[in-house]
Amino acid sequence: MCRNIRTLHNFEPAATREEIRDAALQYVRKISGSTKPSKANEEAFQRAVDDIAHVTEHLLASLVTTSPPKDREVEAAKRKARAAERYAA
Repeated sequence: MCRNIRTLHNFEPAATREEIRDAALQYVRKISGSTKPSKANEEAFQRAVDDIAHVTEHLLASLVTTSPPKDREVEAAKRKARAAERYAA
C-alpha cells in the first residue's frame, strides 16, 4: 500500500469525507501513475476518484470491529516516531 494512504477504519472521531476523498485521490494517482491527468483523461480521473470515495464510504460504514477505536493523535505520534527512526542520520 502507498505510504500516503492512511488507515481510515476504527478511529475516533470517524474519518471525514475529505479524508476519504484524499485517500481515493492518492489511490487513483498511484494506479494511474500521474498526479495530474491530461485534459483528455481528466474526466475519467475525477470519475474514478468520486467512485472510489463513494465505495470507500460504504465500506467504512459496513465494517464491524470489537476492538476499541484508535486515537488519531496517538497513531500520528507513532508514525512520526517511526519516520524519525527511519530517516535518522
